[in-house]
Amino acid sequence: MIITEAAAESAVPAVPGDAEATGAPEREQLVWPWKDAAIRALVQRIHQLQAERAQAFRRLEDLRIPACRRGHRQYLSSGPPYDFPRYRSTVHEVTQAFAAASREVLAVEAELAGPRAQPLLASHVRRLQQLEETRLATVALLQLIGTPELTGQDNLQMHQLKMKVIKTMEAISEVLQDLRFDAESAE
Repeated sequence: MIITEAAAESAVPAVPGDAEATGAPEREQLVWPWKDAAIRALVQRIHQLQAERAQAFRRLEDLRIPACRRGHRQYLSSGPPYDFPRYRSTVHEVTQAFAAASREVLAVEAELAGPRAQPLLASHVRRLQQLEETRLATVALLQLIGTPELTGQDNLQMHQLKMKVIKTMEAISEVLQDLRFDAESAE
C-alpha cells in the first residue's frame, strides 16, 4: 500500500531511553532518516517521492494499473447507482499518499534551506511542491467536469484543463532536471 510504504520510509523511531536522560516521559519520537544524507541522496529521495506521486495519480485515474479496480473511471463506469464507498476509499488512500509525500518534500526543502544552506535547491523543491498542488487541483477539477451529470457542459474548458495538466507536468520535469543539475554543481 502506498501510504504504509511512504510512512515507513519517512520516519524511524528514535533510540529508546533518550527520554530518561531528559526527564521527559517515555514516548516514541520520530527521526527523519535523511538528516545527515548527502545532497545527492536528498535529490534522489525527491525523485522517489515524485515516482510515488505518479503512482498515486495513476491509481486515482485508474489509467495503467490493470489490477486496480478503483479510481475515477471505475466509479463512473459503476453507475448509476455509483459505487461511492469504493471511490471514497480510493480517494482517501491517495490523499494520504499525497500528504505523506508532501510532508517529506517540505522536510527536504527545510533541510536544504536551513542547515544545508542551499537556497537554490530549496527553491526548486518549493516550486516542485507548488506545481504538484496545481496538478492535483486541476486533475480533481477535470474529474468533476468528467462526471456524467456535467459531461458535455464545456468541452473548451475541459480541453484547457487537460492542456494545463500537460504544461504542469512539463514544468515539473523541468524543475526536476534543474534540481538534479544544480545539485551536482552544489557538491
